[in-house]
Amino acid sequence: MSVHTDFAQWVLLDGVMVLVGAWLLIGLAGIWAMRRFELVSGVLFPLGGAVGIALFALALAALFASPEVAVLAVGLPTLPFHLRLDALAAFFLMVIGATAAGISAFAAGYFRHGEGTPPGLMCLQYHVFLASMAGVVLADDAYAFMVMWETMALSSFFLVTSNHRVPEIRRAGYLYLLVAHVGAIGILMCFGVLQANTGDYSFANMRAQQLTPFWASVAFALAVFGFGAKAGLVPLHVWLPEAHPAAPSPVSALMSAVMLKTAIYGMLRVLFDLLALQLWWWGVVLLAIGLVTALFGVVFAAVQTDMKRLLAYSSIENIGLLATGIGLALLFSAYSMKALSALALTAALVHVASHALFKSLLFLSTGTVLHATGERSLGKLGGLMRAMPWVAWVTLVGVLASAGLPPTSGFVSEWLLLQSFLFTPGLPNPFLNMLIPVVAALIALVAALAGYTMVKFFGVVFLGQPREPRLLQAHDANAWQRRGMAWLLLGNLLLGLLPIQFIQLVDPVTRTLVGEGLGPQVAAHGWLLAPTALERASYGPVIFLLGVGASFALAFVLVRRLYHGRIRRAPPWDCGFPWQTARMQDTAEGFGQPIRQIFEPFFRMRRELPSPFDAAPVYRVTVEDHFWHALYRPIADGVARLARWIGLLQQGRIAVYLLFSFATLIALLLVVRP
Repeated sequence: MSVHTDFAQWVLLDGVMVLVGAWLLIGLAGIWAMRRFELVSGVLFPLGGAVGIALFALALAALFASPEVAVLAVGLPTLPFHLRLDALAAFFLMVIGATAAGISAFAAGYFRHGEGTPPGLMCLQYHVFLASMAGVVLADDAYAFMVMWETMALSSFFLVTSNHRVPEIRRAGYLYLLVAHVGAIGILMCFGVLQANTGDYSFANMRAQQLTPFWASVAFALAVFGFGAKAGLVPLHVWLPEAHPAAPSPVSALMSAVMLKTAIYGMLRVLFDLLALQLWWWGVVLLAIGLVTALFGVVFAAVQTDMKRLLAYSSIENIGLLATGIGLALLFSAYSMKALSALALTAALVHVASHALFKSLLFLSTGTVLHATGERSLGKLGGLMRAMPWVAWVTLVGVLASAGLPPTSGFVSEWLLLQSFLFTPGLPNPFLNMLIPVVAALIALVAALAGYTMVKFFGVVFLGQPREPRLLQAHDANAWQRRGMAWLLLGNLLLGLLPIQFIQLVDPVTRTLVGEGLGPQVAAHGWLLAPTALERASYGPVIFLLGVGASFALAFVLVRRLYHGRIRRAPPWDCGFPWQTARMQDTAEGFGQPIRQIFEPFFRMRRELPSPFDAAPVYRVTVEDHFWHALYRPIADGVARLARWIGLLQQGRIAVYLLFSFATLIALLLVVRP
């Protein structure tokens, strides 16, 4: 049974449900074509990408339509599935559809025979994963939300453990599933608080409740814990750098670019929609957690020597920036500063889309490098720009966006976030007025370190000389891989060059959540992006790009005129050293060594000194996470001891079990009063 207001909305909501169902049907078709690799890769995955494009288009139309609710005849007898398509859901559906289109096209040319899971089963898990993420965004009651949330967790677990024959991959998958379920418990308890003992778990009922500050704060804490576990907020981040490297590259791209954003969606849905009350100190707590997460992630990313682990820690950094933006929006909203809250929230939403595009592009780039070379270690790569020029140039755009450099999408979101920090002296709290500029300075430090990390990533992989002779035989991306990466490249460039138009798309979301938007302000200044007033700050991406292009053109003309087109080739300066080999290049370890020295308290380092009698002495430094050894390892050891103690009860003798039952009955009779 469905409840609709008009025909246009019927087309949008039912169209979205049809597209989600199409992903499920494509997945089921994979079971029929279990081992027919050509059918799965050449037909089903491209079809999934086409569904993503259609979902993007429908979600784009739904951004400017009124909210619509549907009740499905599935679920429990007294608790059917409620769905809701509003501006917030439409925005995240738009991000899911656009990103899935590029990743699915890439996946059509990526997966190979004999990679652990049969291709048809991989197709099922992949498209169930996509459909469940869309279902999370559409859910309008706690039951439907948790069913979709758990489906998303299980399908992604099977994708992470695709190559399940490798013990390290199985361990990474189990760690991910454990943290995901711990977070799910927090989310379920949050919904229990929000329904306020009414027994009605629909989101409409939760919006109507007026919780006391204490219970609202409990719901806030549970939401940050539950969704933070899925997003990778410190200290709940430990699964992320393990699961992302274990998964196939398209799956890593989906998890980092899209799945982490469903947790951000959950935070926004609870904190700005379901909770009627907002307290200023919630924003401070989220600011602190986000800042610690961003700094922690970027510092660990800077010292990594594995491509996918580097990008995983970079995702932790970007999730920290998102949490910082949401915290600042909460802070402004608590003081009824709606325009500034809309600015901070706009920065966060733009970064949601930006990170989805550039991080998926970077993960797909690592996939092409991995298939072409068989290596993930930065220490064994180098000089790939000669063998893989197309991948190198596309990756460069993703690197620039991740480093937050103009005119890419990453610059727009980080610039808007810093702009929102500049207006905090207007807060009616002197302590916050003193504290927030310090946070802004640390955000600038995070952005600088992110640029440092991306220089290391691109330079070590693609520039210089090959560190292994076989790298000269590397091949460039195939046709399907290029199509998927080109789609994501186009999204990065369009979002970076047309930020005003994109902010106008975000405007309905911020108006829904905080009652204000930036659309009219940014539209009033033409091609200049001015978040508040032109005299305070502005940015013109097209003007910037034209200026850079004109500078290059002028330099080219001057060189041609002055030097008459003569080219002189010479080896680079070698400091007087006669041999120029790959060993003379800076390594990934050497590049990250200054960061290890400066931020040494962040790391748990183990140094392995070589013996003077070794034939080939090697000095190793292993960087580990303090949280793993100080928090998670003691918990794991305690659970193991408890399990061994409980295991003593299993004696295998019926007399012992009857004795336990008799003792339990006596204890209950003594404790329970009639």
